[in-house]
Amino acid sequence: MQGKNIFNSIYFVKGLCYNALSTYEYRKNGKKFMSSLSEQIKKNNASAFTHSGKFHADDVFSAALLLYLNPEINISRGNKVPEDFDGIVFDIGRGQYDHHQKDSRVRENGVPYAAFGLLWEALGEEILGQELAEKFDQSFVQPLDNNDNTGEKNELATLIGNFNPAWDAQGGNDEAFFQAVSVAGMILENKFERYRGNERADKRVEELLEAHEMAILSGKKGKEESKILVLPEFVPCQKRLSETEIAFVIFPSNRGGYCIQSQKKEYSLNYKCSFPVEWLGLENEELIEKTGLESAGFCHKGGFLMTAGTLEDAIKACEISLEEFHEKPIIVNFGGDFSVDELLLQLPKLQSAKVVHIDFPELPELEMLGIYGEILMERQEWKAAVKDQVKMILKYKPEAVFVGNNTFAAYPVVHMLRKKHIPVLTLAEKNGEQILVRIPSGS
Repeated sequence: MQGKNIFNSIYFVKGLCYNALSTYEYRKNGKKFMSSLSEQIKKNNASAFTHSGKFHADDVFSAALLLYLNPEINISRGNKVPEDFDGIVFDIGRGQYDHHQKDSRVRENGVPYAAFGLLWEALGEEILGQELAEKFDQSFVQPLDNNDNTGEKNELATLIGNFNPAWDAQGGNDEAFFQAVSVAGMILENKFERYRGNERADKRVEELLEAHEMAILSGKKGKEESKILVLPEFVPCQKRLSETEIAFVIFPSNRGGYCIQSQKKEYSLNYKCSFPVEWLGLENEELIEKTGLESAGFCHKGGFLMTAGTLEDAIKACEISLEEFHEKPIIVNFGGDFSVDELLLQLPKLQSAKVVHIDFPELPELEMLGIYGEILMERQEWKAAVKDQVKMILKYKPEAVFVGNNTFAAYPVVHMLRKKHIPVLTLAEKNGEQILVRIPSGS
């Protein structure tokens, strides 16, 4: 059966080489094999084969990847690979691009390959280059591979899976499969362009930072402007600038005038500097009166964005803010002893911080069976209680949160804080001494 062309609403999918090379042979042959796969995908009348029936993100994104390289590749689906099939086979057949066999490959970090990952390993470098291909594998491909192999929750995989027809739908599901492939193709195209765009942005930001530093050292800019970076055009730079002393970025607005953005501290939700409280939420005449800047336009109530009509006023707004900004950093001690505070105040750049203590919540009502207890809260009630606890912590805008030794109370809160990339600290022991260790962030 022919598929549809993702980009023209009719998709033709390309499969994978049905090749039983061992892992050793595959690595030994290296780029020669990768090149031959790419050539097979791009040749005229290229064909591919994958399994029929219920589809998942793995076979859908595999198909979309092949179509990205050749929008006219022909795909068919079925329960068994035809004996005379001379094309690319993936996610079925126990060949090079299947992962259902006992000796299927596993990455060095322990994440098992699925068909999408095996294809990306062979084709990713051609699409994004080696460095970006590895980053894309880590952030995008591996979570989908892991979902397909282990069932670990993944929102994108769930989205793709929802394209499957209802359990009692009549007829086949090839049409639904190619609809899902079309969506996956758009996602891949967008992701690839973003990765390439981010790489260009990173290079541009380094050039601008180097020029800024030279201007400060040469005296072309005053020291008061060392924390203010003026961009000739907007460039995504927040992550890189969090690692620097730059507190404000100014760039031309597409509405005219200039935008001013506050920059966050590294590993923090807090800004290095924000605009004065009395400016927040004001615009036009009210803001002009408060700031004394004739072209002041708007200041966001969150304190991270402001606009001005002239570059001079934009720079002046930053200078005033830097001069008036005085905010003592805060560390939240969640359920820990006061004895830990001495260690917390030895943290780099936080020696002057204020430590705020928040007690662990009381144990909720339990249904006891001997020494075993089950909480009586409904699931939604429990989730709401955890969210309230996190809100209580975040209202202090902490630079870090230390958690004491109570797994039941701490774990759900720590889990949510990590997803928000808030530094979470706990005690550990090394060489007989207590030390603070940061729990890695991430979802």
